[in-house]
Amino acid sequence: MKYTLYALLFGCALLAGCQKKETTVLISTNLGDIRIRLYDETPRHRDNFLKLAEAGFYDGLLFHRVIRDFMIQGGDPASKDAQPGVLLGEGGPGYTIPAEIKMPHVRGALSAARLSDQVNPQRESSGSQFFIVQGQSQIDESLDQWEQRLGTTFSPEWRALYKAKGGTPQLDGQYTVFGEVVSGLEVLDKIAAVPRDANDRPLEDVRMTMKVDR
Repeated sequence: MKYTLYALLFGCALLAGCQKKETTVLISTNLGDIRIRLYDETPRHRDNFLKLAEAGFYDGLLFHRVIRDFMIQGGDPASKDAQPGVLLGEGGPGYTIPAEIKMPHVRGALSAARLSDQVNPQRESSGSQFFIVQGQSQIDESLDQWEQRLGTTFSPEWRALYKAKGGTPQLDGQYTVFGEVVSGLEVLDKIAAVPRDANDRPLEDVRMTMKVDR
């Protein structure tokens, strides 16, 4: 049943067959713009992200953690005035969001950051921190290996998506994906490639502002 939902959702996105009005957010950075579409299938995360973006919460914050071939992460309010070299990633708005884990982590997926299972067994999401998947290309052999490591089975639809787009299948079932990049993947790649320190913080700040398109 759940794989049928995933197939319908991502099949529409991949084939441009869905015509309903979408809620999108423009993330502007000093390296370019990324436009994301938010999923109606994850309403708690969608509504929270929109609330914060419209309130200007994210304006001036950093992409404070970037790992090439993996992801870029931002949304820590402590990053707004952080001095160079300061370790970031612990901040938030003071609340978490119940998990809505449904979607795969294909390239361009917008996913919520969270604390580890040891202190967060319900896998509740950070109230503000998020990451955008860059990931790596995937083939049947690599997906077979991830299935063995994770003790899971990817549906044919998910396999097709990972083989077409790449991503981070090792994160599936652990974090809530609540949107996807619809333009600006080249900017994602630029940000993921910047020089960074030992804590994966960019040596030169990558700041963001957000604008909601209704």
